[in-house]
Amino acid sequence: MATIRTGKKEDLPRVLELIRELAAYERALPEVTNTVERLEADGFGPRPLYGFFVAETDQGIVGLSLYYWRYSTWKGKRLYLEDIVVTQTERGKGIGQQLFDRTVQHALDEQASGMMWQVLEWNEPAINFYKKYGSKLDGEWVNVTLEREQMEALRL
Repeated sequence: MATIRTGKKEDLPRVLELIRELAAYERALPEVTNTVERLEADGFGPRPLYGFFVAETDQGIVGLSLYYWRYSTWKGKRLYLEDIVVTQTERGKGIGQQLFDRTVQHALDEQASGMMWQVLEWNEPAINFYKKYGSKLDGEWVNVTLEREQMEALRL
């Protein structure tokens, strides 16, 4: 088992490594443009945009749960789980469950009305993991994004 703790600024280089590992697993490594400097500014500035928990073992940081708060006009305050990742060599040891459970507890402690996240439709291990919790998988909504380059091209 791992020790789960709140992430610190000093953890960010390893956090970015885990983010890249997840992106490689999800076949999207070229999409990662974030940097340690941006993670630091966005997470440890005067108005932090996200929070995170790390899982530590004798090997160092082996897992990450990164979240932020969103607001639903229908439900109120919600925790959005952006990423949960356990390094390849440590998967299957219950560390993901520890991270997920800690994140759920944080949402409860902060009086959130619920949690939300996304999972790729082909990621059967993750889908099966979330189903164990009784999670509702909603295939009705379509993800929509507008990248910075597209926004700039609008010339508003």
